[in-house]
Amino acid sequence: MSGQPERPPRWLLFWGLLLAEKALCLAVLHRIAYTEIDWRAYMEQTTQFLGGERDYAKIAGGTGPLVYPAGHVYVFSLLNWMTSGGENVHLAQWIYADFAVLTLFVVLSLYMASKRVPWFALPLLILSKRIHSIFILRLFNDPVAMIPLYFSILTLSKGQFTLSSVLFSLALSVKMNILLFAPAFALLMFQSVGITQSVKNACIALALQVALAFPFIYAGYAESYFHRAFELSRQFLFKWTVNWRFVNEDTFLSRPFALALLACHLVLLLAFTVKWTKSFGGLSHVLRRGFKNPAPQILNLDYILLTMFTSNLIGITFARSLHYQFYSWYFYTLPYLLFRSSIPLLMKYGMFFIIEYCWNVYPSTNNSSLLLFVCHVVLLASLLFTPTGNVGLKQSAPLSVENGDGKEKVN
Repeated sequence: MSGQPERPPRWLLFWGLLLAEKALCLAVLHRIAYTEIDWRAYMEQTTQFLGGERDYAKIAGGTGPLVYPAGHVYVFSLLNWMTSGGENVHLAQWIYADFAVLTLFVVLSLYMASKRVPWFALPLLILSKRIHSIFILRLFNDPVAMIPLYFSILTLSKGQFTLSSVLFSLALSVKMNILLFAPAFALLMFQSVGITQSVKNACIALALQVALAFPFIYAGYAESYFHRAFELSRQFLFKWTVNWRFVNEDTFLSRPFALALLACHLVLLLAFTVKWTKSFGGLSHVLRRGFKNPAPQILNLDYILLTMFTSNLIGITFARSLHYQFYSWYFYTLPYLLFRSSIPLLMKYGMFFIIEYCWNVYPSTNNSSLLLFVCHVVLLASLLFTPTGNVGLKQSAPLSVENGDGKEKVN
C-alpha cells in the first residue's frame, strides 16, 4: 500500500519478533519478582487429584474450590510433576515464558498470512506489560487455554475441520472463556462443511469433553464434575472487576444488570452475523446452502479471523466481570481488530495503548473501567460499520486439501 513503510523480509519480521519476545520474557523473569495468586491453589488442587480424589466438590486450594474443566487438571498435574509439586516456581516461570513464545508463534503465523493487516501492526503483539505479567509473574491458566484455541483457528483456515474442532474442545477443557468464540466457530464450521459434518464435528468435540471427564464420571462423581467445571451461574466479586468499577456494587450484583448484558451480547452477535454473511449472499442464503450439505470449502483466513476475534470481543465487552488475567483472552486479537476497523491510524495505536493502560491500573478505578468500556464499544461500532468487502472464500471450488503423499482428500 502506498505511503506505508517498506516491509522487511517476512522471515526477519517473524523470527525477529519471536526472539524479541523471548528476550523480553527472560528480562521479566530475571528482573521482576514473582507474585503468588493462583499457582499454589492449582498445585494444591492437582496434588489432591494425583492423590486419588475424584470428587470435584472436595477438591480445593487456598483460593477456593476447583472450578475448571478436566483439561486444566491434566495440564497443571503435569506442571505439578515437572516442578516438584509446584515448589520449583522458577522452572514454572521458564515454562510459561515458552508458552508466551509459542502463543506468539501461532498468532504471528495467522497475522503473517493475513492480507488485511500491515506489517507495522505486528510489533504491538509484544508490547504489553500486563500480558508478560500474566504469563511469567502470575502463572494463570488463562493463556494456557488460548494456545489450542489459536491453533484451532489456524487449522480451520487450512481446511482441517475435524482437527480444528478437537483443538477447540481441548481449549474449552482448560477454561470456559473459549465459549465466547463458539458462536463464530459454529457459523464458520457450518459455512465450511454444512450441517451434517458440523453436527459430527460437534459430537466429536463433545465426546472429547466426556473422555477427558471419564476419571471423574467413572468414580461416580459426574454431577459434581459438570456442576463445578461448567458452572454458568458463578458470581464474581465486585472488588476484582476491571470493567464495571464505574457502576455501583448493587447494580453490578443485580439480576437486571446481568440480563441487560446478556441481551446486548445476543443483539450484537445477531447484528454481526448479518454483517459477516453479507458477502455470501446474506444469512438466509448461508442457512439454505448449509442445510443442503454442499461440498466443503475453505474460508478466507481474514474472514475467519475477523469473525472469531469479533465474536470474542463482543463477549468480553458485555462480560459479567473481567479480572486482570482475562486480558489474555483477547490481547493478541486487538491489533488485528484495530487495523480492520475504520479508526484513523494514529487513533488505532492510541486506542491500543489506552486499553493497555486500563489493564495496568490496579486496583481499577471508575475512570479506568469506563475508559476501557468506551474503547471496546468504539471498536465494536467501527467494526460493525466498516465495510468488509468480499472476504468470503479462499477458493470458490470445492475443498481439496493435499495430504502428505500428494493425494487429495476432504476432511
